[in-house]
Amino acid sequence: MERNVSHPADHTELLATYRRAAADALHKTALIKTVAKKGPRAIDAAVDTAARAVKRRDAFAAKLAKLGVTVQDETPGTLA
Repeated sequence: MERNVSHPADHTELLATYRRAAADALHKTALIKTVAKKGPRAIDAAVDTAARAVKRRDAFAAKLAKLGVTVQDETPGTLA
């Protein structure tokens, strides 16, 4: 009987990927404030990019949760 057990190294690699995705999401969210002076089209593009990065981060967090690994939300409450 074969069991589907994840190796701890897989958890480590997935956790590292999550952390990179979380840092990317935080950076892209901060860029919204930076491009605010450039106009509404730049803001829309930055918001879309940040939303994709957050979605990617959340997907990795869900994969980790499935493996029983909990991660803290590292994003700030506000951009101010």
